Amino acid sequence: MPRSSQQQGSKADRYDVIASGPRWVLVAVGLSSVTCETMAGPTQQLSGSAVIRSLRRFRDRYFTNAGPVVEGDLTDAAAEPHPGFLDSFPVDVQFLIMTFLRPVDICNLGAASRYWRAVVRDPLLWRYFLLRDMLNWPSIDHVSMPQLEMLDVPLIDQGESLDDREEWDDKGMESTVDYMSEYLKGCPSSRQQWLPSRPAYEVVTSFLQSLVPSSEPRYAMFGPGMEQLDVSLVTRLMYAPDILPMLGTPQRQINGIGSGISYMFKNQHKFNILTLYSNNRAEREKAKVQEHSISNKLFTFEGTDDSGSPIYSPAPQVQQVCQVVDGFIYVANAEPGRGDGESEAAQIRAVLSSAQDSATRPLLVLSCVSREESEEVRTTRLQPAASRNAGRCRTPCVDMAKRLGLPQLANPWMVQDTVAESLSGLLDGVSWLLRCSRVKLYGS
Repeated sequence: MPRSSQQQGSKADRYDVIASGPRWVLVAVGLSSVTCETMAGPTQQLSGSAVIRSLRRFRDRYFTNAGPVVEGDLTDAAAEPHPGFLDSFPVDVQFLIMTFLRPVDICNLGAASRYWRAVVRDPLLWRYFLLRDMLNWPSIDHVSMPQLEMLDVPLIDQGESLDDREEWDDKGMESTVDYMSEYLKGCPSSRQQWLPSRPAYEVVTSFLQSLVPSSEPRYAMFGPGMEQLDVSLVTRLMYAPDILPMLGTPQRQINGIGSGISYMFKNQHKFNILTLYSNNRAEREKAKVQEHSISNKLFTFEGTDDSGSPIYSPAPQVQQVCQVVDGFIYVANAEPGRGDGESEAAQIRAVLSSAQDSATRPLLVLSCVSREESEEVRTTRLQPAASRNAGRCRTPCVDMAKRLGLPQLANPWMVQDTVAESLSGLLDGVSWLLRCSRVKLYGS
């Protein structure tokens, strides 16, 4: 689906739509500069002072006659807009207040007056929020992924102001890049409002399908995060009955490389996971102790393409698995400095291309680290954005999606932050995967 078709409706309509969304709290970062270093290109930086300058110059122009109105004065001066209580705050205080607000609150603020409607639609303001927050989003998918390349597009010169336009009407607010849409589409608190609506016939079909017992979906799990982390995600899955009860004992499935285990999701539906390891257990343990790489029996290296990217073909037994599963789970190593983006992306493409009707098979990427963040790292999240991003102990979801080349895939995909030790984030990812397999889940 073209990205433009995902952004239907006027910006004015989005205030009402987003206002009904779930609640979310944004952490204020004061007036610091926001630095965002993504896989898309060079480091981007936007200071809070640049946003304040834009807002201040617009307010000075909007309230051209800020003096008191004399009672009974019906001249043209009385028709000029006058600042209200909140309008009279210094602009830097107004901006600081907005940094504390949730997206729904900012959109509601835009309904307060014509002045605030123009202020909250300032593209520079939403670009600031996007740079500040997107590296901390716990998940991203093929619908909500922001266009990272847009951050390289100059909006305006930071010495200029968006209020230099003739009028702050709907036409004047149009920008080559809609940062407001990109933020609201990707922010977890408002993301649900951007999902495409289901046709009426699909709702009826879904109801009829729910009356028929559905088969147990099967998913193939693979990726370096299964083998490189200090805490084994697969082992934790097998011994976490409070999170995902295990229904079946491991059964040999494919030449000793993987095994299939059945689980129950929230006492509603069974699903099966086939684990695909790159080598046998002895070789994996030896490689972990000696800290060296091992040969991957799942893939055969076929050379490189014209652009120099590697080309892999799945082993015959892996191809057999790809043809019978309903989707894929890729466990990525999200710890800093780990992962080979080109090879990982090529192996994902090779697996997806081996599946029948591959474009319809969902791909869940568990962006996994071994343990939760320490208290010291959590404390840094209350610091300005530049310090907070520097202290991150995991690869952000948006960067992981870019590293694995997910935006170029035709398949539905999702990247979910996951912790192997506590399995936090796992149920959210599994829920998305089951829904993509048209499994009816109650309460979701």
